[in-house]
Amino acid sequence: MDANDRAQDNEDGALAALWPGGANGVMAIEPAPRPDTLDGKRIGFLWDYMFRGEEIFPVLQKAIDSAFDDVRFVGYDEFGSVFGGDEHAVLSRLPGRLKELDVDAVITGIGC
Repeated sequence: MDANDRAQDNEDGALAALWPGGANGVMAIEPAPRPDTLDGKRIGFLWDYMFRGEEIFPVLQKAIDSAFDDVRFVGYDEFGSVFGGDEHAVLSRLPGRLKELDVDAVITGIGC
């Protein structure tokens, strides 16, 4: 049976469609809870040192600063690159560094 035969079987003339993508290879997980506000929070920036983070993070920090009264930041340079070279060591130290620096939330980027 081809698509025309199936269309004739449907009273409304609709054609069956197939999704061109494959099955999901990674199981979706529930995201971490978000804070209600950034007031009184310390935000850590993580970067892969790949694409314009040195330009984008200051713009983002300025926008967040203007929206919230009491927010502090920890720059990406406190953590190291999360991609390439020393990434495994940087990521393995990350939980301890976040706790040590009293980081409440993280913004990560910027690569493609």
